[in-house]
Amino acid sequence: MIDLTLPPRWHSALRAELDQPYIAELQGFLAAELAADTPVFPAVEDWFAALARTAPEDVRVVILGQDPYHGAGQAHGLSFSVRPGVRVRPSLRNIYKELHGDLGIPPASHGYLAHWADQGVLLLNTTLTVRAASPASHAGRGWERLTDAVIRVVDAGPQPVVFLLWGAHARTKATLVDASRHCVLQSAHPSPLSARTGFFGSAPFSKANAFLAAHGRGTIDWALPAIDQHGSISA
Repeated sequence: MIDLTLPPRWHSALRAELDQPYIAELQGFLAAELAADTPVFPAVEDWFAALARTAPEDVRVVILGQDPYHGAGQAHGLSFSVRPGVRVRPSLRNIYKELHGDLGIPPASHGYLAHWADQGVLLLNTTLTVRAASPASHAGRGWERLTDAVIRVVDAGPQPVVFLLWGAHARTKATLVDASRHCVLQSAHPSPLSARTGFFGSAPFSKANAFLAAHGRGTIDWALPAIDQHGSISA
């Protein structure tokens, strides 16, 4: 059986959820997928990378994606992010364009978003795995119930959080969030198919920082440091 043990602080917060019958069904589905000939992305050790990088009490911003990238070498468990040396994907390029327009921060030369995650930006996909070259192939198998529970943990936390919900799929999750306590910023998805219909010009980064500052939670340094091919900050 596939082990779905979460990072310790999340595991404690979601203990009751992990006992639900759908978890065993999800484990069985994933075991069958891993035994098949088609690869599954990201690698097993990266399934919970977003949760490992950002503990519940540290979350200041949630950026919600949908599927992991389905090309070889792309997904590594942080939504929209790719590891150093991997070509920046189109949606992330548009995120960088909006970041430049919003805060004047030039686009990074890489797509590795760990710097955001380490500051409390939870880079969460609603489905945490995908079959190679087959978008949405692991949708509806239980991941969404688990990641909804993750969102509810963040919503129930004592500190105000910014939720960046980009695109129709992410925006359905607004019902899980108490907008009287948190900041919910909704817009079109940064995909090349939709970025010009409401993502560009939405100023999510400055709005997020304004909310955080107003509630005594500091601000996010959205400027990504230069890194080498191993993911280390360049001198």
